[in-house]
Formats: sequence, structure tokens, C-alpha cells
Amino acid sequence: MSKSRITDRPLDPGADAAPAPAPEFPGCKAVYLPAEEIAGSDQRLEYWDGRTQTAYICEPATPYHERPSGRLTRLTERIAQVRGAPIESYGSMDLRQRNGPRSIMQADESVYLHPGTARLPGPSAMVIGVDDYPDVVLEVDHTTDVRRGKLGLYESWGFPEVWVEVPDEPAPSRPRGRKPGLTIHLLEDGVYRTAPASRAFPGWAAEEIHAAFNEPALSAQTNAVLERVGTVLGEREGAGPDDDPLLRSQRRRGAQIGMEQGIEIGMERGIKQGIEIGVERGIEQGRAEERARLCRLAALRFDDDTARRLAVLLEQAAGPERLEQAGPAIFECKTAGEFLARVAGQDAAPGVT
Repeated sequence: MSKSRITDRPLDPGADAAPAPAPEFPGCKAVYLPAEEIAGSDQRLEYWDGRTQTAYICEPATPYHERPSGRLTRLTERIAQVRGAPIESYGSMDLRQRNGPRSIMQADESVYLHPGTARLPGPSAMVIGVDDYPDVVLEVDHTTDVRRGKLGLYESWGFPEVWVEVPDEPAPSRPRGRKPGLTIHLLEDGVYRTAPASRAFPGWAAEEIHAAFNEPALSAQTNAVLERVGTVLGEREGAGPDDDPLLRSQRRRGAQIGMEQGIEIGMERGIKQGIEIGVERGIEQGRAEERARLCRLAALRFDDDTARRLAVLLEQAAGPERLEQAGPAIFECKTAGEFLARVAGQDAAPGVT
């Protein structure tokens, strides 16, 4: 049996009462859609108003619209691996409001950070008051403008964090005034306020997310950001890469390869020389891991710029003294300048206050 499709019938003229003014949905077409036809529709439903049985249908999706949603899934998977706990993405699922007039929205992407403990959506939809809210909802304004209607609905329905992405690639039908970029809306006291960084993914800045959505391939800089965010989440929860099956396997394989290489070196150059080389490599590996840990702590204690400058100081150090100084100094110093100065062994760190 073929699917029924939404028709271009006029809105139902037999409505008994005049509905409240509907939100605006730029870039969408309003059509009459009875409730019983929703399940059979194969068109992209932006919003359905149960009072008037009006559906707002978006223009056909393009790769430029779909790409940020798919990219977000890939990004959060990498964060989840570093964090050591899964993150679940639900894609463009229905979001249903059942209190009062029945309504439906469709998000471009919905993300749950704690799928093991959350009340997750069923197979058909996420229902307000029954299921837990996603930690983040993504909307992509390629040919639409969610600020003029849909964002207000998210706010009134109580969604905690909404990202609105306007891709770098322009669309001929993009609403005027929509400039590329990503805006983060956080719910505070029932009202959305814009924020420079995510609350769900601590420290993940809006400009970093936008860059990750729009670059042709994941850059080294983006991968470093994902590792940073995943590390912070993992440290909060007492987890890490070894709790992820894939990374745990890869790390064990890396250790095995290192051992095999050490054996080969020992056989070729003699056991004594092989042991010396292995010890040196182990010491250097240990120092590298300690430098990375201290930089993560510096970012949490002060900021990312302090962490980057600390990394330079530690790389320049010939011996382990600075590593030994940096650990206690992170917690003893009150300012970034005092901290960097102590690590550098100076009275003041140039350019830091």
C-alpha cells in the first residue's frame, strides 16, 4: 500500500472557533493535515498545530541542511569515546505536546548525554511530560528562521538547550538577515538566553561548534576540542577512554606494538641497549601524559589560553622540574599570571594579569 501524502488542500474552513495567532514559520508552506494522515506523510514536518490541523512543511532538505545534523552525531560519538560513556542521538524525531491542544514539532537533531539513566523516547516520538528532554536540540536554519516561531515553542515547552545553526553555504531562499553562525539558547527561569558556550557540553564554544559543522573534514583543531570536552565530561563522572571498548582495545594494541618493537630493538642492539631505550621511551611517555593532564587541569582552573601557554612552558623545559612545580601551583595560585610566573621561575609572566 502506498503512503498517503499531504495534499495542498486549503485550511479547514469549518473550524468552530478562531484559533490563537499561530507562530511564523518562514520557509514553510501551511497545508491542512488531519491527524490520521500524519503517520503516512513522507514530507518534512516543521510543526503541526492540532487546533487547526495545520501542518507547516519545509522545502525539500538539501545536503547543506542535513550535514550539520549528521556531523553532530559524529562529533558527539568522539566526545563519548574520550568521556568513556555513550551519547545517544535521535535525529529528526517528533516532539509531541499533549497538555492542551495537541501539537507536534520535528527537531533536526536531538542528543541525550545519559541514555543509560534517561527516560528515552519511544519508537514514534518524544512526549513532553512522559519522556526526558534531550540535553541538546539542534535546528538548522538553511532556508528557515526558527527565531520567529519555533524557538518560542521550544521555550514554552521547556527544552533546556537549543542550538540554531546557520550554515556557511548560502541558500537562495534563506531569509534575509540570517548570517552564518551558531547560536546557543539556554533556558533560565523559563526564558531563553543566548550563551557563548554549551551548558550540556561544558566549554564547547559556539564558534567551535559552527566551525566543526562547516569544515570539509574534521581538523586537528576540532579533534583537540572534542578531546577537551570529552575529558571534562569524563573527569566529572569518574570515567575516561579506557571505559570505551574501542579506545581500550586500541590502547592495548598500541601497548602490544610498543612491546614488540622493544623486543626487536633488544634483539638487534642487545638486551641492555634495548632496556635503556625502553626506559627512556617510558619516561618520555609518562612526561607527555603528565603534561597533558596538567594542561587539562589548568584549563579547568583558569582558562584555555593559560593551558596553551603552560603547554609551551612545559615543552621548553629541559628537565622535570617544571612538571613538578606545575601540579601544586595550579591549586595554590590565585591568578593565571601568578601560576605561569611560578612555573616559568619568574617574578611575572609577560602579558598575563
